[in-house]
Amino acid sequence: MPVPKFRTSASKRDMRRSHHALKSSSLSSCNNCANMHRPHQVCPSCGFYKGKQVMEVSGSQESFGEGSEKFGSE
Repeated sequence: MPVPKFRTSASKRDMRRSHHALKSSSLSSCNNCANMHRPHQVCPSCGFYKGKQVMEVSGSQESFGEGSEKFGSE
């Protein structure tokens, strides 16, 4: 079984781990209602995608995860 010949320095270890950080999710503004939504996704507040209404929204949804509605389930 291979074993490291030399100890890995803290600098080398930290340089290797520099890409392990989590990135924050990006948000886009809706062209129809100006609310923030995930890019390439239907706007959860108005149901528009690329300038066309593709989904009917019942009530007002302020944030992601509200309601238990899923696409395609009726």
